[in-house]
Amino acid sequence: MRIWRNTPKDALLLGFSVGQFAVTVLLAVRWDDASVPAQAGGTAVLAVMTAYNIIVISHLFTHVPWFTSDRLNAAVSVLNSANIGQSVQAYQLTHVRNHHRFNNDAPGADGTTRDTTSTYRRGRNGEHAPLPRYALGGALESLIDRVREVSYVVRLWRVGAGETALRSLASRREHRRRGELRLIQADRAAHVLTPALLAVISWQWVLLSYLPAYFVALTMVNVQNYYRHYGADPSERAADSVSHYGRLYNLLTFNDGYHQEHHLSPGMHWSRMPQVRERNRARLEAQPRIISPVPAMLGFLDRRRPLLHRASASGAPGASGASGAPGAEFGRMS
Repeated sequence: MRIWRNTPKDALLLGFSVGQFAVTVLLAVRWDDASVPAQAGGTAVLAVMTAYNIIVISHLFTHVPWFTSDRLNAAVSVLNSANIGQSVQAYQLTHVRNHHRFNNDAPGADGTTRDTTSTYRRGRNGEHAPLPRYALGGALESLIDRVREVSYVVRLWRVGAGETALRSLASRREHRRRGELRLIQADRAAHVLTPALLAVISWQWVLLSYLPAYFVALTMVNVQNYYRHYGADPSERAADSVSHYGRLYNLLTFNDGYHQEHHLSPGMHWSRMPQVRERNRARLEAQPRIISPVPAMLGFLDRRRPLLHRASASGAPGASGASGAPGAEFGRMS
């Protein structure tokens, strides 16, 4: 009987998920007896684990679930919803069915973007939004949304009739739609009740560590998404995002750096991203695109990055990349 849908290597991602939950409980248990430096260190660890889970673990899971069993996949969704403080199933709907449909699009005739996490969404004159507005403003909005979901306890966290954006992304097939909406309900219960139960152990930890770490994690995720798309050409399917091919980074993040390849084949398993690059090499090299010399989280260090979307908008040819040979290859929950 097969357990893993693709490869037993996904056990590594499952191991991180279980380990993160265990470490989170341990940090809450030890908070009152920990020194101030240890408390600060624990908060930093919690922020990094949460950001890593959103960017890598849960992101990969939303595209390619690990198990052949729907029940096991649902259990993982609930577990990681507790880990990342939001519904993984809702993440799947908004990310896979919105972001990967519109691919960080530029504003249309109506002045807005169809991709709700687009870096252009609150920019001016067709430009990307400023990083602070995108990263910090987006984190604050997400935090407010999570607080709002606490009040959904009155309907046992079911997806309400007024949540039209989420409902519009759910499957049109009735049986599958019911399953997706029920899983969002279970996910929400998990991510709301987990900190509530941990507050019984130490409400000070929730107030002084968990919530600040969560906000920092959301900000880190938004910075990551921003530089995954900053300067890319949203009108060109083979140049609408940014890749980073550092071996160590991709080893530690299960090939997260192959982001352009991921945009081309979002349903492909993470282990096959290098093959996607090779299969599409001619297409990827056919026009200028951005290859970052640093991981997306450190994209602000890539000072020479060209803004290819400006050239696209004006009809002029694209610029060559800052980190490749001339003419060669050049984030919110997204």
